[in-house]
Amino acid sequence: MVAASCAAPAGALLCLAAALLCLPPPVAVGRLGAFRPRAGRPRRSRAPGAAPVVAAGAGGLLLAGPVGALAGLLVGATLRRHRAARRVEAGAAATATELASAVARMADELAAGAHPATALAGTTADGPRARAVLTPAADAGGLGDDVPSALRRGAGAHPEVAAEVERLAAAWALSDRCGVPLAALLSGAAADLAWRVRFAARVRAELAGPRATAGVLTALPALGLGLGQLVGADPVGVLRGGLLGQALLVVGVALACAGLAWTGQILRAAVPR
Repeated sequence: MVAASCAAPAGALLCLAAALLCLPPPVAVGRLGAFRPRAGRPRRSRAPGAAPVVAAGAGGLLLAGPVGALAGLLVGATLRRHRAARRVEAGAAATATELASAVARMADELAAGAHPATALAGTTADGPRARAVLTPAADAGGLGDDVPSALRRGAGAHPEVAAEVERLAAAWALSDRCGVPLAALLSGAAADLAWRVRFAARVRAELAGPRATAGVLTALPALGLGLGQLVGADPVGVLRGGLLGQALLVVGVALACAGLAWTGQILRAAVPR
């Protein structure tokens, strides 16, 4: 009887909690939802902060003292720069892909008889990255200003696609100066951009193996230290004790970081621009 009398209020409380969870959100919450970033808006890519670098330095300080802190800061800074370079490379690829689609769209609209200003004004149908690059040109086309100069201004904030935008601006200037049909020029530019995007994607896919190999080779010294600790050789103690061990720690970490940075630079240079 006591258990049944205690179970009844508990069941009522559970039903009340479920009912509260099913209630619609307040009006204020719905209003605050308008400030959330929408899917169509480009999100600003945040650069990796200094927290991982500080954490790496603190870990090195705990493991090997001040010299270990220096080595940890060096490792953290190198990894931070490596991640930032990979993020820039991915952003450049996405921007080039959207720009190629936008140029193809403008060429199709011009071939169908649209005015150049109207084709430029259709950037709302493009991706957020291409729209950010082409918006100054669209504004200039609507006002009758110099579109090639506006294209170059739009590429100023996106140096990763400056070469592609320069080709587009040159095609537009050639059409204005010599009367060459703009639709044909933009169609050729779109085909060239699409081919470059596909070729760069294929090169990045083929470089996945060398990237993985470089990462494994960079991590091998740390794996060797862990293996030495497991077998009782105590390499960490050697690196922590004495001037020679600390010098070896700093020199080894510096060489590993330099190798990672050098390998990343070689692999990035292999990707066509």
